[in-house]
Amino acid sequence: MRAEASVLHLDLDAFFAAVEQRDKPSLRGKPVVVGGVGGRGVVSTASYEAREYGVRSAMSTREARARCPHAAFLSGRFHAYREASEQVMGLLRAVSPLVEPLSLDEAFVDLARADLPDLEVDTVTAFAQDLRSRVREATHGLTASVGVGTSKFIAKVASDLDKPDGLVVVAPGTEQELLRPMSVSVIPGVGPATSERLRRVGIHTVAELESVSEEELVRLLGKASGHGLFHLARAQDDRPVEPERETKSVSVEGTYDTDLTDRRLMEGLLTRQAGEVAARLRKHGLSGRTITIKVRLHDFTTLSRSTTLSSPTDAAGTIARLARSLLTDLDTSGGVRLLGVGVSGLADWVQEDLFGETTDQEEEPLPEIEVPHHSRRTWAPGMDVVHAELGKGWVWGSGRGVVTVRFETAETPAGPVRSFPEDDPDLSPWRPPDPTPETAGEPA
Repeated sequence: MRAEASVLHLDLDAFFAAVEQRDKPSLRGKPVVVGGVGGRGVVSTASYEAREYGVRSAMSTREARARCPHAAFLSGRFHAYREASEQVMGLLRAVSPLVEPLSLDEAFVDLARADLPDLEVDTVTAFAQDLRSRVREATHGLTASVGVGTSKFIAKVASDLDKPDGLVVVAPGTEQELLRPMSVSVIPGVGPATSERLRRVGIHTVAELESVSEEELVRLLGKASGHGLFHLARAQDDRPVEPERETKSVSVEGTYDTDLTDRRLMEGLLTRQAGEVAARLRKHGLSGRTITIKVRLHDFTTLSRSTTLSSPTDAAGTIARLARSLLTDLDTSGGVRLLGVGVSGLADWVQEDLFGETTDQEEEPLPEIEVPHHSRRTWAPGMDVVHAELGKGWVWGSGRGVVTVRFETAETPAGPVRSFPEDDPDLSPWRPPDPTPETAGEPA
């Protein structure tokens, strides 16, 4: 364990929704929900104004609309989120070579490698306050909550304590005092199932968990979980900040507006997804041993099945054949709303390569299938557009052959709303320009 509070966790507040509010002046201070906008959609991020009505991440869009019908429901603009994320990650890497991104909106930073005079609580507090100010300036107004502690676990817990736009530094030696009153769910890996198992034996808080012996936790939860919870309940976490996070899996999935019932169609979709997964593996020089399919049924029950090869592969034919065989074990007669294929157990070599063989004979032609309409619309709510005369704006809504646009940008006041035929030649989607070789970091 570290003697100083030298691990920082930064979490951008309601990130996707905050970017939308920043770039759309008419939505500032109002409920915003980003995610799937169709009847089968799921909330990705909700602004704090929407959270006041009970809207949460991973909630179905249908339920979110019922709770907060006056919110703006947007499909998301990943180019804008990626740009803001890169700005923040660049700031973090400028202060320490050890930055471990967890997602677009959060990362750990090892302050022991930062240029600080010391790691006293006052010093790291002042540094974190300045860092939050720089994030706000670089991203034109986005806020971040920051936690600093003696480990990743404590830093992550601390960053959640004063959201949004908060800062909590946990002084060395006070970790257990902080944790003991908290619910066991604060510990990474303690989800609903584990929480329920602990509740049944009278364990609700970290203090109660701390009183249980390691042997008893292993008996209750298994070897890996039992040992892990025993140490985390005592704030013992020696995981390093790792700047290069190893890719764990490569996967592709799709959600469909109409339940799938035709097995041949499902097999065709899995075959196409397997081809996409294989292409991604080859692009990054990877292969994998474990093939998994994900199937979400009509009633939202999610099933997964996997099989493991004796050696890694990147062959589309092999992945597709195994994915189709895994599907045969599942009852899909009631209908399927989501299908996915993934490969894990990754390696940077393929068994056949060692013997000078090729996998050409394993490839198979992609089936001729009519892919069901995906829930993403042509004029998706929130997407950037540009009009030949009125300039840049974003899609307010569409339907019945009409698209409605609000004309405003991050630099303008809230703008006017206008409607156009969906096929209006003066209206087109706006996309950021492709990076030049210089800005992409490649030789010109």
